[in-house]
Amino acid sequence: MVEFEKFILNNGLTVIVHKDKTTPIVAMNIIYKVGSRDEKPDKTGFAHLFEHLMFGGSENIPRYDEPLQLAGGENNAFTNNDYTDYYLTIPKNNLEIAFWLESDRMLNLAFTEKSLEVQRQVVIEEFKQNYLNQPYGDVYLLLNPLVYKVHPYQWPTIGKDISHIEKATMEDVKAFYGKFYNPDNAILTVAGDVDIKEIEKLANKWFGTINKQSNLKNRKYPEEPEQKEPRTKSVRRDVPQDAIYMAWLMPERLNKDYYTCDLISDILSNGDSSRLYQTLIKDKKLFSEINAFITGDVDKGRFIVTGKLMEGVSMDDAENAIDIELRKISTENVKDEELKKVINKIEASWIFSRLSVLNKAMNLGYYEMLGNASMYNNELDNYGSVNKERIRETARQLFAPHRKNVLYYYSKKSK
Repeated sequence: MVEFEKFILNNGLTVIVHKDKTTPIVAMNIIYKVGSRDEKPDKTGFAHLFEHLMFGGSENIPRYDEPLQLAGGENNAFTNNDYTDYYLTIPKNNLEIAFWLESDRMLNLAFTEKSLEVQRQVVIEEFKQNYLNQPYGDVYLLLNPLVYKVHPYQWPTIGKDISHIEKATMEDVKAFYGKFYNPDNAILTVAGDVDIKEIEKLANKWFGTINKQSNLKNRKYPEEPEQKEPRTKSVRRDVPQDAIYMAWLMPERLNKDYYTCDLISDILSNGDSSRLYQTLIKDKKLFSEINAFITGDVDKGRFIVTGKLMEGVSMDDAENAIDIELRKISTENVKDEELKKVINKIEASWIFSRLSVLNKAMNLGYYEMLGNASMYNNELDNYGSVNKERIRETARQLFAPHRKNVLYYYSKKSK
């Protein structure tokens, strides 16, 4: 049980406090409820661009990293489809510096043409390096639009097209900041050897005067319509070997069958004893690597199977072999020991994550974003309640033939 206390400032900032006396380090995590799903189709990549801009300095702090490092702190951030997360660790006696830094860039981010141009070029280079110039780098630029036709998950966090960032104006950037980077659209979590009264005092001192701006509580995202027939796309690229990417729309994060899908992916692909590894790599030698995983999105996400084909293996044989394994888990109950093994791995991972004060801060903030931080303490029960019959039935619905999306990724070397 990870215990915590919670309060909300008058301006809407949610604050969560977890006391851990075992460490002199305090972790601070701040989630802004803005991700790539909040972007306009013709202006994508902004949430990720802002992850970079937030380190470009605020009105009173020209270089964010400098005072934090002088105080013995470390920091980083990430962006995904659903939210943007900024996190840091700092010695307890310097905690107020963290409040000063985070509040100043929430209130007064410095917008200069130079800062925008520097970060624009960083993102453009990242797009080229990771998505255009890297083998298999454009996979999700191609696969996502197969799965999603109306929902904004159809573009990756980096953006749909790099031209959107190239053309981003100062007006665009300021409007995005003004809409989403506000106290009532944020969750601040502090974990460490701290006192709730002290955190209340610091939160009110540094964040309490920031005005409430947002009107975002009832955001609606387009509902992806039910897929009626399979979709495919074939490309040929300068890559070492053929690959196949298969995807199915799966239940949203708060659906009970999210956990079932997660267990299915682990049964299929978690470790050398998993089904896909044993059958398709070790026994049949069809693939050099194969993986099954879920994307874990707040709205309906993707269940994905990816595989790199061994030389001489046809795409038809590779796809048929995967389909056979998916039919097995859809029509036959998994073995007791299979289910027990994957649940044990999840339990071990969950327990291990609680050893880190930063992990606890990040997880409490994440579950609060989902609806209630206390859900963090219920996760093992959610996995433990899944039985063999539920796995079979969920797999049957999930892997229905008409719901399949396949990207055939051919090497130019193959015939």
